[in-house]
Amino acid sequence: MVMQTAVRARRPIESANPFAADVIAGLSAKPKHLPPKYFYDLTGSALFERITRLPEYYPTRSELGLLKQYAPAITSLFPPCCALVEFGAGASTKARILLCAATSIEAYVPIDISGDFLQQDAAYLRRDLPHLAIHPVVADFTTMLEPPAEIAGKPRAGFFPGSTIGNFEPHEAAGFLRRAGAILGPGAVFVVGVDLAKAPDILYRAYNDAEGVTAKFNLNLLARINRELGANFDLEAFEHHAFYNVERCRIEMHLASTKRQKVRIGDATFEFRAGETIHTENSYKYSIESFQALAHGSGWSPITAWTDGLFSVHALRMTDV
Repeated sequence: MVMQTAVRARRPIESANPFAADVIAGLSAKPKHLPPKYFYDLTGSALFERITRLPEYYPTRSELGLLKQYAPAITSLFPPCCALVEFGAGASTKARILLCAATSIEAYVPIDISGDFLQQDAAYLRRDLPHLAIHPVVADFTTMLEPPAEIAGKPRAGFFPGSTIGNFEPHEAAGFLRRAGAILGPGAVFVVGVDLAKAPDILYRAYNDAEGVTAKFNLNLLARINRELGANFDLEAFEHHAFYNVERCRIEMHLASTKRQKVRIGDATFEFRAGETIHTENSYKYSIESFQALAHGSGWSPITAWTDGLFSVHALRMTDV
């Protein structure tokens, strides 16, 4: 028997809260899902930083290695006196490599939805790079349409590391690339990190680490809903599931209910079957050629790509807005 979601209309918590609205909508859908952008509260951001240091999680090591090796070549493509705009910044570890390698960057604009983490990292950057203008922007970069006012008159370069592009459905990735082009402007250079398709066992281990940090990261999304929305998720009654969907070339992350249960969020009650999942994230994997084709169809001209066989860093130039 398929259980129905019961919603009692009294004081809808989602009316003035985008997080609540997205959670209610996602858990009301069939199948249930939650947007991965909400992983990154202060706790989630710290857990993700731990993930990047795990032995099984190759993407960060590979991308850092590529950025360090090719930073001079990458930054030589940037216009003089430019602002570097990083979408979904999180920690500035990777951006620092480019900021330190380029004399052409006058300002750095990290954009992230996690305000506390963003401001904390911006403070560290101001301490370490006092010559650089830092303009953190607390915003959802997936819906931004205009550049921040502080850099309105500056030429811009874009940075989108970490293979976050893989979290979008392909049509959503194309939409984001077009919006980024509108923010960065004609002729802008965009540096994008893209994870490559590879052996499924390597991918499986990267998202199912022995220490269980990725599981904690996934479950923290439910803990955040409890903390911020007053929900009553029992974290012991959900399990982290991650697997490679070969047909769609993507890792899928889910939270699976271990029993039949009900969860309350404000005035909404959601019922779960044993084994029913909440789909929390996709991570699409590309070839060099397939990503360049996606970029080209979204108004960007591929300049070059650097790879170590596991990961790739692409340089694109805006050809249309």
